Amino acid sequence: MVLEEEGNHSYLKRILLLKLVRPGADTSDIYMTTTTITAADINKLRQQTGAGMMDCRKALTETNGDFEAAIDYLRKKGQKVAALRGDREAKEGVIIAKTTPDNKTGFIINVSCETDFVSKNAEYVAFANSIMDAVIANDVKSAEELNNVKIGDQTVADKLNEQVARIGEKIGVTRFERIEAPFVAAYIHGAYRMGVLVAFNKVAGEAGKDIAMQIAAMNPIAVDAESVPAETIAREKNIAIEQVKAEGKPADMAEKIAMGKINKFFKESTLLGQPFVKDGNKSVADYLKGIDADLKIISFKRVAMG
Repeated sequence: MVLEEEGNHSYLKRILLLKLVRPGADTSDIYMTTTTITAADINKLRQQTGAGMMDCRKALTETNGDFEAAIDYLRKKGQKVAALRGDREAKEGVIIAKTTPDNKTGFIINVSCETDFVSKNAEYVAFANSIMDAVIANDVKSAEELNNVKIGDQTVADKLNEQVARIGEKIGVTRFERIEAPFVAAYIHGAYRMGVLVAFNKVAGEAGKDIAMQIAAMNPIAVDAESVPAETIAREKNIAIEQVKAEGKPADMAEKIAMGKINKFFKESTLLGQPFVKDGNKSVADYLKGIDADLKIISFKRVAMG
């Protein structure tokens, strides 16, 4: 293995010394990758997964520094690790989620900065809200388009640069999400730390907020099992089969047990399959049926800090 403090020569010396001292010894555990595994890499994987330092180092070594593959490696070894989510964004900042007055279009923006001292400042929150107001007024379609939108007599890009000069921190709109539907509900969780949009096929009323809060709390990966990408299902199935084998179960049982794990994954990770946070005796799908049998969730967006 190549670490920061050792290179190819160290690797070869270790092999030769072991062969001299113990002829015929197995040297497969002295593994060299073409990728340098640094202490920073190991620490990053530890923060993402909660796994131990040595486990993270081995996982990165075995996968040649591929972080997603390293996470799969840890899970296949039976470790419970934190999921690698795409919604992990800038370290600090403000997240605003809001809809147009007719609730047919929703937006989320992340106006990021470097410190919580700035993000918690009322003026900075007001600044982020002024950008969102401009987004809604101009029906902005993308982050690139947003840069040229005017707030007063200045563009958003100029306003951001003005804040950088005044505050002395790197500031920018680092996330932009937009949803159109017959009805969109928006929800901001905490002190502007998370924003959620939920698209429905019809007016949802109070159910819109309930579902948005469910998404904020439970972080589903898709609306239902049919919405989960095929590659994600294949990945989870492969991990489940490896876990079953590691538990010593017969190979002919692995497929059946793995499918049970996949069904559990759907229940825990898809919105409609999850237990409803306000009443754990029913699923989100059951809750919606009780409100309106024709009410359907089309899609959702969830953006979180940290």
